[in-house]
Amino acid sequence: MTLVAATLSVALSAAPWLLLGLTIAGLIKALLDEAQLTRWIGGRGIGSVARAAIIGAPLPLCSCGAIPTALALHRAGASRGPTTAFLIGTPGIGIDSMAITYALLGPFMALARGLGAVLTAIATGLLVERTRDTSAPPAPAASSCGCSSGGCSKTAATAPSPLPRRLAAGLGYAFSDILDDISRWLLVGLLVAGALIALVPPDTLAALGSGPLAMLLMALIGIPMYLCATAATPIAAGLLLAGVSPGTVLVFLIAAPVTSLATLGVFRRELGSRALAAYLAGIVISVLLLGMGVDALLGGWQLDVLHQVDQVQELLPEWLEAAALVALVVLAIRPLRRGLAARLVLPT
Repeated sequence: MTLVAATLSVALSAAPWLLLGLTIAGLIKALLDEAQLTRWIGGRGIGSVARAAIIGAPLPLCSCGAIPTALALHRAGASRGPTTAFLIGTPGIGIDSMAITYALLGPFMALARGLGAVLTAIATGLLVERTRDTSAPPAPAASSCGCSSGGCSKTAATAPSPLPRRLAAGLGYAFSDILDDISRWLLVGLLVAGALIALVPPDTLAALGSGPLAMLLMALIGIPMYLCATAATPIAAGLLLAGVSPGTVLVFLIAAPVTSLATLGVFRRELGSRALAAYLAGIVISVLLLGMGVDALLGGWQLDVLHQVDQVQELLPEWLEAAALVALVVLAIRPLRRGLAARLVLPT
C-alpha cells in the first residue's frame, strides 16, 4: 500500500465519525452553563476531583484551551485537586476524539481510552491535592499556547440567548474554532499514520512495542508534545497496525493530549514546583499501570483489537465516508467555509 493510499484510507474511515463528534461538541458548547460548571467543580476531596474529571471529559477543549478555564475555576474557589483533574480530563478525551477513536481503533480501545483518561485525571488530581499551597495565586495571565481565541478564552457572562441562536453559535464554534485548532495537527497525524501503515512492516515495531520500558518511552515522548486528542488518534492507529501493543498505544493516546509544555509552565506558575512534580508523577504512573493492565486483560480475554477495527470500518458505506471527507475539507478551508456560512446564514 502506498503512502497516499494508506493516508486516504485512514482519513475516509475517520471522517464521518469526526463530523458526528464535532456536531455533538457544538451542542455541548451551546447548552453548557459555565456558572453551573463552577459550582459542580467547587470543593475538595475525591467527590469534587471525580466530578471535575467526568464533567471535563466531554468538553470540546484542547490542552491549551483548558488552561484558562481551569485557572478561572481555581481562582473562583476550586481547590488544586479538582483544578488538576479538569485540566487533565478535558483535553484527554472529548466527543470528537472518542468518535474517531471508535472508528480507527475499535470499541474496546475507545472504552479503554475514555475510562483511562478519567482515571488518570482522578488519580493525578488526588495526588496534587495532597501538595500544600504556600503562596497566593498570581495575577491572571494569558495562555501562550497559540490556539484560537474561541478555544482558549472564557466567555464573559451575558444574558441568555435564544436557543436557536445558541445552537447556531455552538455549531459555528465547533466547525470553525475547534476545526481550525485541530485541522493542521490532524493532517500531520493522518500523514504519520499513513507512513506507519505503508512503510513500516508490522514486525518492525512489534519487538519494541510492549512492556514497561516501551510504555515509559511512549509516555516521555507524549507528555511534552502538543497533540490534541483527535490528532493523536490516527498516529495511534498507525502504531497499532505497525505492531505496537494496544497497551503501549493507550499510553500514547492518554499521555500525548493531556498536557503540553505550555500547560506545564502555566501549571508550575499557578500551583508551584511540588504540585508540578506530583502532576507529572501522577500522569506517568497512571498511564503505565493502565497500559500494562490493558495488555494483560487482552491477553487473558484473547481479544483481537485489529479484528474489531476491521468490523467498525465496514459499518459505513464508502460513499458516506467520501462525502464526509469532502465536507470536512470544505469546512477546514476558511474561504470555502465562509462562503458556505454566508449562504446558510451561519456564524463564521
